[in-house]
Amino acid sequence: MSWLLILLWILPAAVQMDLRPICFCRRPFQEQKDYYRPGDLIIGGNLPLSITKVLQLPLHQPPSDWDDYSLPVPKNYQHILALTFAIQEINKDPRLLPNITLGFRIYEENQYASMAQDVSLSFLSSRGKLFPNYKCDTQHDLLSVLGGLNSRTSYQMASIFGNFKISQLGYRFSDPVLRDKIRFPTFYQIDPQYHLQNAAIVQLLLYFQWNWIGIIVQKSESSDNFIQIFDATLAQNDICIQFVKQILPQITVFNILRREQIYLLWTILKSDAQTVIISGDSNSLQSLIVSLYIYEEENHTTSGKVWILTTQWEFSAIGYHYDWVKLKSLHGALSFTVHTNTVPGFKHYLWALNPHEPHGDIFLPKWWEVVFDCELLKAGLASPDGRRVCTGEENLDTLPASVFDGKMTSFSYSIYNAAYSVAHALHAAYTLESQQALKRGRNKPHLFWVKPWQIKTFLKNIDFNNTAGDEVSFSEKGMKYTGFDILNWVIFANMTILRQKVGWVDPGAPSAAHFSTDPNDIVWANQTKPFSRCVKHCLPGQVKKVAMGKPSCCYECISCPEGTISNQTGGRNNEGEMMLMANVPGILRPRSDFLISDAAHCDPCPEDKYPNKDKDQCIAKKIHFLSYQDILAYALVSLTLFLFVITLGVLAIFLKHCDTPIVKANNRDLMYILLVSLLFCFLSSFLFIGQPVNLICVFRQTTFAILFSLAVSSVLAKTVMVVLAFMATKPGNRAKKFLGKQLTNSIVLACPLVQVVLCAIWLVAYPPFLNLDFHSLVREIILECNEGSAAMFYTVLAYLGFLALISYTLAFLARKLPDSFNEAKFITFSMLVFCSVWITFLPTYLSTKGKSTVAVEIFSILASGAGLLACIFFPKCFIILLRPDLNCRENIMRHKNL
Repeated sequence: MSWLLILLWILPAAVQMDLRPICFCRRPFQEQKDYYRPGDLIIGGNLPLSITKVLQLPLHQPPSDWDDYSLPVPKNYQHILALTFAIQEINKDPRLLPNITLGFRIYEENQYASMAQDVSLSFLSSRGKLFPNYKCDTQHDLLSVLGGLNSRTSYQMASIFGNFKISQLGYRFSDPVLRDKIRFPTFYQIDPQYHLQNAAIVQLLLYFQWNWIGIIVQKSESSDNFIQIFDATLAQNDICIQFVKQILPQITVFNILRREQIYLLWTILKSDAQTVIISGDSNSLQSLIVSLYIYEEENHTTSGKVWILTTQWEFSAIGYHYDWVKLKSLHGALSFTVHTNTVPGFKHYLWALNPHEPHGDIFLPKWWEVVFDCELLKAGLASPDGRRVCTGEENLDTLPASVFDGKMTSFSYSIYNAAYSVAHALHAAYTLESQQALKRGRNKPHLFWVKPWQIKTFLKNIDFNNTAGDEVSFSEKGMKYTGFDILNWVIFANMTILRQKVGWVDPGAPSAAHFSTDPNDIVWANQTKPFSRCVKHCLPGQVKKVAMGKPSCCYECISCPEGTISNQTGGRNNEGEMMLMANVPGILRPRSDFLISDAAHCDPCPEDKYPNKDKDQCIAKKIHFLSYQDILAYALVSLTLFLFVITLGVLAIFLKHCDTPIVKANNRDLMYILLVSLLFCFLSSFLFIGQPVNLICVFRQTTFAILFSLAVSSVLAKTVMVVLAFMATKPGNRAKKFLGKQLTNSIVLACPLVQVVLCAIWLVAYPPFLNLDFHSLVREIILECNEGSAAMFYTVLAYLGFLALISYTLAFLARKLPDSFNEAKFITFSMLVFCSVWITFLPTYLSTKGKSTVAVEIFSILASGAGLLACIFFPKCFIILLRPDLNCRENIMRHKNL
C-alpha cells in the first residue's frame, strides 16, 4: 500500500480522491477487467459501454462491483468494436506498420471519474501486476491511449499520462483546462472544437429565425466557461437567452422530486422559449428525459419544445427496453453529429460476432444478452428464470437501426480515425528514425526503438485519407472536422425510433453556401415549426426598436421613416406559418408570398425610386415635365396660339391701314418691330413645353430674353420719341434735331445688343444643361433645364426690368402732356402691366417645382406680352376698325381721345 500513497502524493492536486486528514486511502486500488489482445505495442482504450441501473449510492463512492449496477447500452459497444476493427485493419496493412503487431487493452469507462485513475494506473502496469511504471516483461509497451469520452474522465487520465509522456486522444468538450499544453502536453482532442459546434447551432437558429432560446448545460468545472463563450456567440447574432440552467449528472428516478429538479422542469415548461439547447454528457440527458417523461405521463401532454442536442449526446446514451419509452419527449428534436461515412468491411466484422466464441472480449456476452433479450448458458442448460437461451445464431439484421446497425456512430468514427492516426504517427516516427540512422551510417532501426513520447511530436502533423475516403488530420489543438450532420428525431407510436438526416453544416466555411437543410423533411413535435421568438416578426415597412432595459430580442416594431423601407428577409405560407425555402442547397431563399421583415434598420430607396405606401419596396419614380398631354399644357398652348393669332391680326390691320394718320402718327416702323417681336415672344413659349433636351435647354432662356429685350426696346424708343416730340414744340428747344429714325433705330439696336452680349457670356461661361431632380418631388423625377448660373439668369431678367423701368418712368412723367401727345398714357399702362407680371413672377418661380415652374414662366411671358399688345394696340385698332371717322389728321390734332 505504501507505493500507492507515494504515487498519489506526486499526482496533481486535481485528482479527485477523498482523503481523510490522516494519511491512508479511503478505498483500495481496484484493477478493472479488460478486453486484451497481445501485440508488440499496445493501444489502450477507456471507452463507455454501460449506464447505471440504480444510482442511489453516494456520489463520492463507486460501487464495489460495477457489473451489479450497470447495463450495456447497445450502440456503445460500437466504440469498442471500432477500436478493435481499426487495429485489425492496421495489422493487415503491410505498408503502414511492417513486421509489427499492434495489440490493445480496453477498459470500460464508467460514471465515476475517480475510477479513471485506477484504469490509468492499470495501463501503466504489466497486466495482472499493480506496479505502475515497473514492468517485468519486455513487450506489451503502451503506445497510446484512447479515452475518455467525457471531459471529467479525460482530465483525470491526462493528469496521469502527461507525467509519463503517453499520448492520450480523448474528448475535451468545452473544458478550457485541457487546452493547456504545459499542464497536459500529450493530450489531443478528438471531439469537435466547441466554437465550431456553437457556430453550427447559430446557423441553424438563424435559418429558422429562432432568437429566444433556453440553454441547459451539465454542471461541471467547464460549464461556466461554455456558457460565457456561447452567450457571446449568440449575442453577436442577435439571439437572446431566456434562461440558463445547469443540470447535475447521475440524477435518478428517485431523485427527480428534489427541489432543484422540480425547479428546472418548471422553468423549462413555463418558458415561452420554444427552442432549448442541451449540452452535456449522456447521464445528464438520461435524467432530463426521465423528468420530462414523468411530467408528460402525469399530465397527458407534451412539452412542445424543440430540443437541440449537441454532439455530446450520442444516441447510445439512452438505455435499452424501458428507457426507450421515455424517449417520447424527444420527438421532433434536432441533433448535431460529426459527419461520418460508411467504413468498408465494418458491417461484416460486426456480423461475424459470436457470443460463444468471444476471443477474450469480456463485453460481448453481456451485450448479446441485452440486445437479444436472452441468456447465455452452456449447452443443455435451461434458464432458471425462464428466459430464452441465446443460441449465438441470432441475426443482427433483425435489430432496429436505432438499436444497432452497421454504420459507425460519430463517437465510434472518431475512435476509428484516432486509432489510425496513432498508427500513422508511429509510421512517421519510424521513417524519421530510419533516415537519421542512414545518415549516421547505422543499421536500419526497429520499430521498437520508437518511444511513446515521440508519437506526440508526429501526431499533430498527421494528414491522411481513411478507408471511408474522408480526410483525417490533426493540429496542435486536436483532430480536425469538416462539418456536422443535422438529424431529426422521430419517435413512432410503436416506439420505433428514427434519426433521419435533414441537413448538414460546415461552420468552418466562410459563407452560408456551406449550410443546407430541407425544412419540409423535418417532423416537429406539434406538427408545425415552433415560433421561438420573444416577440412577433416585424412586418415589412417596420424596423426593430429595443426598449430600454429589455433584451435585444424583445423589441418593438415601428414604421420606417419617410423615404426608407425595411429589408425583406423571410416569408409566410398561406396558413400563416413562418418559414424559409431552400430550393438550392446552401442558399436561403425567401418565399414569394413574403410577409415578414424583422429588419434591424431601414434602408433609403435609390434616387430614382420611392417607398410604396407600406414602405416594404421601392417603386420607380415617374419622369416629371410639362408634357403636351397635360391639361395645363393644353391651356397654355391654346392661350399661346390665341395671342399669336390676335397679334398676327393686329399686324395685318396695321399693314392694311399703314397709310392712315393714326398709324403714321405712331411710328409705323416701331409698331411693326414691336408686333413682330411679340409674335416671336408668344412662340417662344413652345420652347418650355414638352420633354426638354440639351439643345432646347441651352437656348430657351436666352431666346426669350433677347426677344423681350427687342420688344421693350421698341416701347422705350416709342416713349423717347413721344417725349422729344413734346419738347420740340417749345420755342428754342433743340430736341427737334434728335427726332427721326436714326434715334429710334439706335435704341432698338443698342438695347437688345446689350442683352445679346449678356446671353453670350452666359452661354460661354455657364451654359444651361439638362438636369434630373430626384429630391424635390417624392414620387417623381423632375426632368428640367438647369440654368447653369442663377446669377446670370437673374442678371438677364434684371436688364429687362431695367429697360421696362426706364420706359415706365418716362411714360409716367409724360402722362400729363398736352392731349395731342397722350400716347404716353398707354405706354405707362403697358409698362405697369409688364413690370407687375415679372415682379410677381420672381417669388412664384422660386416657390414652385417641376412643371409648375415652367408653367409660371410661360404664363408670365404670355401675360406680359398680352399686356403690351392690349395697352398699346387695342385702342388704335378700335379707332381703325370701329371709328374710322376719327382716323384723320385734324381729329388727331384736335381731340383728346387717343
